[in-house]
Amino acid sequence: MHRQSGIAVIIVLWITIMLTVIASGFAFSMRSEALSARNSLSLAQARSAADGAVDRMAFELSRPRMASAWASDGQPHSWNDGEVRITSSAVDESARIDLNAAPDTLLKGLVENVGGADPDTSAKIVDAILDWKDPDDIKRPNGAEEADYRQAGLPQKPANGPFETVDELSRVMYMTPAIYARIADSLTVQSRQPGINAQLASRDVLLALPTATPEQVDAYLDQRAQAIAAKLPVPPFLPAQNFAAGAVPVWRIHAIASAPDGVTFVRDAVVRPSGDGRRPLLILNWQEGTTVAAPAALPSSAGNDTK
Repeated sequence: MHRQSGIAVIIVLWITIMLTVIASGFAFSMRSEALSARNSLSLAQARSAADGAVDRMAFELSRPRMASAWASDGQPHSWNDGEVRITSSAVDESARIDLNAAPDTLLKGLVENVGGADPDTSAKIVDAILDWKDPDDIKRPNGAEEADYRQAGLPQKPANGPFETVDELSRVMYMTPAIYARIADSLTVQSRQPGINAQLASRDVLLALPTATPEQVDAYLDQRAQAIAAKLPVPPFLPAQNFAAGAVPVWRIHAIASAPDGVTFVRDAVVRPSGDGRRPLLILNWQEGTTVAAPAALPSSAGNDTK
C-alpha cells in the first residue's frame, strides 16, 4: 500500500510537471504571437506613413517657389503623423550621373576616381558600357559585344539599347562587384542630362569630374554647406562648368517612419510629376530602403518641421 501510494505521488508529480511545461509553452507561444501581431501592425503603420511621406514631399516640391518652400536639395524635413515620427528628404536626380547621357570622360572619371579602377580597366569598362547601350554589334577598341560575352562564358549579352536600371550595369563585362558597389549610388538612368548639378551632387559625383581634385571638392562642399546655412545662393563649382546640368523635375525621395515602439520603415522612391490631375505622380522606382545619415554637406538642423 505504501509502495503504491509512493508511485501515485510520483505519477501526480510528473503529470503536474508536464502540465506546467505545456502551460508555459502555450503562454510563451501566445506571447510570441501577440508580439508578432503587434510588430506587424506597427510595421504596417510605419510603412503606410513612409509611403504617405513620399506623396507629401512630392506635393511640397510641386508648390510655387517661396522662401519657406521645400527644395530637392537633400535637407531633411520632420513631422509627426499621429504617434509616428517621419523624416523625409529629396534630391534632384540631376545630382547623379546619367548612364545613358553622360559623356565618356565623366564615366571614366567615376570608374577611376571613385571606383578605384586603374586606367586600363576603366578604359575597358567605359568602352563595354558604350557597346552595351549602342544599337550596333561593332566592338570598340577596349569594349565587348555579344561574341566576347559568349567567349567569356557569360550568359548575358549587350542590350544594344539604353540602360533601363542602374543594376543593369553590374552585368557589363569587366565590371567587378567591388567597383560597382562604389559607383552605383552616383548613377541614375532618370535625369537624361549629359552633365550634373554640382550644387546638389555628392562628393563622389564631384570627384568624377576630369579636372576636379579631392582638395577642390572638399573645399567646395564646405562653401556649399556654409551658403546653405546662411540661406545664400550656392556658388558654382568651376571644374563642373563644362559638365553643368540644371534641375530636372525628377526627385529621389528618402522617407523614414518610426512607430512609438521603435519599429521603423524606410521608403526610397524616384518620382516625377505627370501633369495629369488624375495621376499626379509617375513612380520610376519604388523600394524598401535603408537608413542613412543626412548629407555631410548640409547643416544637421536644416529643414526641421513640426507640422
